[in-house]
Amino acid sequence: MGGLGVSELVIILIIVVVIFGASRLPQLGKGLGQGIRNFKDSMRASQEKGIEKKTE
Repeated sequence: MGGLGVSELVIILIIVVVIFGASRLPQLGKGLGQGIRNFKDSMRASQEKGIEKKTE
């Protein structure tokens, strides 16, 4: 119990298309991708900062 299967993901995708419309999906994907990229960059920066503090 817990994971999402293919059928659940398809249903979620259909609901998103109905709510936002097909024309806004690329914008939503772009925003989501930028958010994930920013999160990864900040995590990487905090890890590098932690490594620098340990070596000092």
